[in-house]
Amino acid sequence: MMKTNIRIAITILVCLFLLSYSSKYDQDKTIVEMTTNYGTMVIELHNETPLHRDNFIKLVNDKAYDSLLFHRVIETFMIQGGDPDSKNAKLGDFLGEGDLEYSVNAEFKPDLFHKKGALSTARVESLGRVSSAMQFFIVQGKVYNDSLLEVADSRINKMLARHYFLNQPENEALWTAFKKAEDDENQFMILNDSINNMVKYFTDFKTYRIPQTQREVYKTIGGTPHLDQNYTVFGQVIEGLDIIDSMAKVKTDKWDRPVKNVIIKSVRIR
Repeated sequence: MMKTNIRIAITILVCLFLLSYSSKYDQDKTIVEMTTNYGTMVIELHNETPLHRDNFIKLVNDKAYDSLLFHRVIETFMIQGGDPDSKNAKLGDFLGEGDLEYSVNAEFKPDLFHKKGALSTARVESLGRVSSAMQFFIVQGKVYNDSLLEVADSRINKMLARHYFLNQPENEALWTAFKKAEDDENQFMILNDSINNMVKYFTDFKTYRIPQTQREVYKTIGGTPHLDQNYTVFGQVIEGLDIIDSMAKVKTDKWDRPVKNVIIKSVRIR
């Protein structure tokens, strides 16, 4: 009887250990440790975005992020890193245009949103809203109230309207001219303003409203809601939110680059 009781007690302890461990980390998801000169963040990658997950895992295994910088930091917004040109950059150099020679197809999911700690992808404007191969950002954001969330809804829908407007077949020439003007700042701004004026009257798309459950998150832990459904969220910081806050407070230059380097020392799969 005593041996049986001991065996039961041991079994219970093992079960409790496994439950506590599995409650901390989802064993079906990839866990990443990102070590910086401000501390280590633990990030969970989302299986709902397999293209981004697998691309990130490959880059991590290739040690592509080691010794890169968080080159763009904006307090109450986000910290951005992953520019391969940042590895050997001198202080004051302009960064943010480096990447690999491919992109990752967008993976917008209704349940993945830009709450505090969200890992999301940087991108330039494209008809497919494809993601950068390497550059990412981690959300700091801020806490919102109902009126600010209404403004965020409006901003989301302006971006969606612009996207669907530019994808209309009759606007192909406009898009081509816009892209060709990227090296001519004056012409680029003229075309951009023209597009924005036309988009004001474009309604041929399904408008978006931040779901109530997500609104409650934005009203408590905070985030950056106006990016939802326009940038792909593919992970979440589950340990080290305070590190994001510390990084976001650093002094930056006119390009939002920290005046003292914020370094990604290493990124590893746990």
